[in-house]
Amino acid sequence: MQLLSQIARAIADFFLALWRRTAPMRASLRTLPTWKRIAIWSGAGLLTLMLLVAGAAAVIWPGLPDLDRLTDYQPKQPLRVYTADGELLAEFGAERRSYLPLEQIPKPMREALLAVEDTKFYEHQGIYLPGMLRAAIANTFSSSRSQGASTITQQLARDLYLTKKKLYTRKFVEILLALKIESQLSKDKILEVYMNQIYLGQRAYGFEAAAQAYFGKSLKDLSTAETAMLAGLPQNPYRANPISNLKAAKRRQAVVLQRMADVGMITPEQAEHAREEPLKLRTAQDQRLPYGQYAAEMVRQVVHAQYGEEAYSRGLRVTTTLRMDGQIAAYKALRRTLMDYERRKAWRGPEGDVELPADMDAAEQDATIAQALSDHPDNDDLRAAVVTQVANNRLYASLQDGDDIEIRGEGLRSVQSALSEKAKPDLRIQRGSIIRVLRGAPTKDFPKGAWAVTQSPEAEGALVSVEPDSGKILALVGGFDFNRNQFNHATQAWRQPGSSFKPFIYSAAMELGASPATLVDDAPISIGDWNPRNSDGQFDGPMTLRQALAKSKNMVTIRLLEQLTPDRGRSWASKFGVDIDKQPNNLTLALGSGSVTPLQMASAYSVFANGGYLLKPLLITKIVDAQNQVLFQAEPETLTDDRRAISERNAFVTGTLLREVAIRGTAYRASQALKRYDLYGKTGTTNDAVDAWFAGFQRRVATVVWIGYDQPRSLGDRETGGGIALPAWIDYMQVALKGIAPSEIEPPKDGVIQQEGPFGPDWVFTEYAGDAGLKTVGPMPPPLPPPDAASGAASGAASGVPPSWWMGEKGGG
Repeated sequence: MQLLSQIARAIADFFLALWRRTAPMRASLRTLPTWKRIAIWSGAGLLTLMLLVAGAAAVIWPGLPDLDRLTDYQPKQPLRVYTADGELLAEFGAERRSYLPLEQIPKPMREALLAVEDTKFYEHQGIYLPGMLRAAIANTFSSSRSQGASTITQQLARDLYLTKKKLYTRKFVEILLALKIESQLSKDKILEVYMNQIYLGQRAYGFEAAAQAYFGKSLKDLSTAETAMLAGLPQNPYRANPISNLKAAKRRQAVVLQRMADVGMITPEQAEHAREEPLKLRTAQDQRLPYGQYAAEMVRQVVHAQYGEEAYSRGLRVTTTLRMDGQIAAYKALRRTLMDYERRKAWRGPEGDVELPADMDAAEQDATIAQALSDHPDNDDLRAAVVTQVANNRLYASLQDGDDIEIRGEGLRSVQSALSEKAKPDLRIQRGSIIRVLRGAPTKDFPKGAWAVTQSPEAEGALVSVEPDSGKILALVGGFDFNRNQFNHATQAWRQPGSSFKPFIYSAAMELGASPATLVDDAPISIGDWNPRNSDGQFDGPMTLRQALAKSKNMVTIRLLEQLTPDRGRSWASKFGVDIDKQPNNLTLALGSGSVTPLQMASAYSVFANGGYLLKPLLITKIVDAQNQVLFQAEPETLTDDRRAISERNAFVTGTLLREVAIRGTAYRASQALKRYDLYGKTGTTNDAVDAWFAGFQRRVATVVWIGYDQPRSLGDRETGGGIALPAWIDYMQVALKGIAPSEIEPPKDGVIQQEGPFGPDWVFTEYAGDAGLKTVGPMPPPLPPPDAASGAASGAASGVPPSWWMGEKGGG
């Protein structure tokens, strides 16, 4: 613009000198008739204007920017993360853009855009003079200068090279740039770049990105109404944004539909039908893509470490091992478990309140509620609402989208006392209270689709699922809500595993000669000030290892580790990928008093599932750039000898114990709910129920669930791994195991043999069969006296009658 000013001054000096030199000539013109003078002066003025324009163009043209950005167009495209089945999991970058070649942009979208923005696009050479003249006349009589009459080419020139401020000097350069663009690029290339470059609101650049942002679908799937809505955005994507200003967007849509009808794209009847079509817009919640945020953040960190800030603009596409159906199931399963748990907790009171005077009119009330809820955004299906009335054991409330709901009966059970006028002020629910509501709460007495009052969970959790034969992470959820808490509990939370650690001790014992039939006394133990107890508070005397693990007996595991030694127990556990430095070198190790992460536990239990191999977890399989060039590709590990952690026979025999847990032990509800018996696993509950676990697997899927508080504290006296973590595992596995045929782990061909045990045939390592191996561990009580004929047979293991626990029990350690 400084150059233009210098040119203008030089031209002014030139014409001032010319004016002075032509004084005699101008004097002679005064003798001519008026009409001749007007004609001469008009011609001279037009000639002068043409000379000015030509001179300015001649000077400016060489200084115009080169068109490398267009001829070699490399748009900024975000980092996108995809599941293994091609579903978008997340995207990172300031600009959303999905580049489509022109031939892949549907013809109706192209025609709708040209109808409203540049009907003569394929006829002009970059500028359309009739339109410019019309705009110039309109702007002459308007102080707002609101008409621009820019062609598609001019808009592209302005977007890529110039300011958007409305100045005549900028307009002149814009025209020259448009002419230069048209001289070097084809019409199709100009339109292609424009339709991928232009900003359309919601951080979306280009029409494909806008289709995803506003409607959650591709351009090829849009209706006429949706196509017209997008075509109306370039003029003003802020004012015509249907998500933030639907009324203005509908007015602009109507203009586009009329133009489409005028040029013959659609009939007037089709235009009217499209105007009446309801639009299903994506909400802000929809656009968050909440299902895989923790896993996507793991990917983002890795890619950013490799490619730096360019990762967010190079159009990198990352393929992960996750599958969308499993990821959604994991997300919903964990949230459902945490919200069910929260419904069992005491009501903590409303999140806030807003003043709603009784005499407030409806419009003012709606505006007040909308303003209040803007500070309490919805959390997926956990919605925020403002109470408008409490009467007759019913509650009425308004949601953020303006819907009014009624809650009654079971939906008020957890807050019944808070509805009373005698309730404590900080707990009371009344008109103006801001609460959380949930639709279709999963209780047997609750009607489907009904609403219930609830509260945001304070507890956290994690769910990790791994494919045992490859190490691929199939699903990963690191907490209740990523936007509330970015800490990834699946990979960063070092928590005590409790009884879910016991199988590693049992596995080590098998190498010393123990078997599932080995007897250990479940009797009290006192070591100094340490007086451990069983989670059920009972001591059942001598029992087999199979019984003890199924019932999660602490005393048996302690005695087993005592025989094994803590140092040997730690060393063996490390074979499963557990960090040995985070495990205590004392007998508390038997109760899982060390630290592990849920992802570690998923990999560890995969060792039992795959026959003894420890594989590295795999999340990222491929990275490609915007040109589809492969930058990175990873192949999953395979079950080779260098990855072997324990023997196949050890994995099998220990696995039979874990199957007992899932069928008849503390996790018996797993087999009951899933109606299959090829399940293996172990519950885990630490002291005072601070951490609750379930770690389990089917031959093809290993999954671990952890529940606890960020700042460790008790989950509650009655909470156990079987009661709080297992339900999420079941919900997820119902989806993960679809299409997977039942398949129990087969015994290896060599190294194990079946022999008779207290409750029938049981497996043992071949060299420990017969009289070899450990038949008992630790001191055993004297045998029971013969049964009294009057009182019947003695109970317990001595009589061979399965104890009562055989039918299963609630909860479990």
